[in-house]
Amino acid sequence: MSVNENIIVGKVYVLEDNIDTDLIIPAKYLNLVPTIPEEYRKLGSYALAGLPDEFPPFVKEGSETTEYAIIVAGSNFGCGSSREHAPISLGAAGAKAVVAQSYARIYFRNCMATGELYPLESADRLCDKFETGQEARISIPDEIIENKTTGKSYSLRPPGEVVPVIQAGGLFGYARESGMIPSRK
Repeated sequence: MSVNENIIVGKVYVLEDNIDTDLIIPAKYLNLVPTIPEEYRKLGSYALAGLPDEFPPFVKEGSETTEYAIIVAGSNFGCGSSREHAPISLGAAGAKAVVAQSYARIYFRNCMATGELYPLESADRLCDKFETGQEARISIPDEIIENKTTGKSYSLRPPGEVVPVIQAGGLFGYARESGMIPSRK
C-alpha cells in the first residue's frame, strides 16, 4: 500500500511522548505476515492495542480499520525495538500520517521503508493543541496542519525526500520508479 495524498483530512488521535513500538503493535501480534492480505488487515485491527486503558480504542472492537486518519504525538514516537510491523499496523488500520514532535530513528526509517504512512514533524508540541476526535487537515506541499475544529494552523517541518519515497510505496517502490533497481513486470 502507498499513500498518495498531498492533502489529508480526517479525525485526529492524540498520543503523548515516548510511544514505543510495543504500544503501537504488541509483540504477540508479530507472527502476522503483512504480505498476506488477511493478516495485513488483522495487523490493522491490533494497531495501538498496547495502549493503556485510559486511551480510547484506536480501532473499535470488531473492526479492522480506524476512524482516525491522523495521529498527533509528542516526542520520541516509535521508540523501543525495531519492528516494521509498527508503521504497517497503523497503515493497515487506515492511518495516513503521524505528526510528532520527534521520532525514534528506527521507526522513522521503517515508515520510509514500508511506505505505509507519512512521518511528519512539527516544531510545536501539537499533542497539547489537539484533542482526540477533532478534525484536522494536513497540506504536505504547504507544510501545514490545521485544526479544523479550532481554526488554528501549525507549521510542519519540511518533509524533504520522505514524500516521494512514501508516495512510491516505500524504498523498493521508489528504487524501481527511479531506475535504481529493475521494475517488476
